[in-house]
Amino acid sequence: MQKTRIVYCKDDKRIQNYPEQKFDFLGYTFRSRKVKSRLGILFVNFSPAISNEAVKSIRSIIRQWHLTWRTDKSLEDLSHMFNPVIRGWINYYWWASRKYKRLRGRNRRACRWVRRISKHQPWLFAHWQLLQSAAGQ
Repeated sequence: MQKTRIVYCKDDKRIQNYPEQKFDFLGYTFRSRKVKSRLGILFVNFSPAISNEAVKSIRSIIRQWHLTWRTDKSLEDLSHMFNPVIRGWINYYWWASRKYKRLRGRNRRACRWVRRISKHQPWLFAHWQLLQSAAGQ
C-alpha cells in the first residue's frame, strides 16, 4: 500500500467517478456520505467516520478483557479497570458517538438495569458521565 495518493472527494458538487474515492487517516475513513444539514436537508458530503480497522481494534481489545470471566469483580472494580480506555475512546471518537446512535434498546431488561444503576451511580463509568452532561444541555 502506498502512503501518498490522490483521492477524489466526491460529493453533491463533484459527481465524477474516479478509482480512489476514500482514504483512512488516524482511525477515520474519509469518504462520501449522506449527511443532514442544519435545516434537515439531506445531501452528499465528503466526511469522516470511524474506520473499519479502528472498530476491529476496539472490539479486539474488549474481547481481551474477558468480561464474562470477571464475575468476582464489582461494578466499581470494572469501572476502575476499564474507564481509562473507555474515556480515551470517547474523547477520540466523541463526534462519532454523538452522530451514530446505533446501540439502543436491544434488551429491555438489561437496559432498565443499567439505567437504574447509572441514575444511582452516574460517576461510575466515563461514558455515563458523558451522557449525563449531554442530557443536561
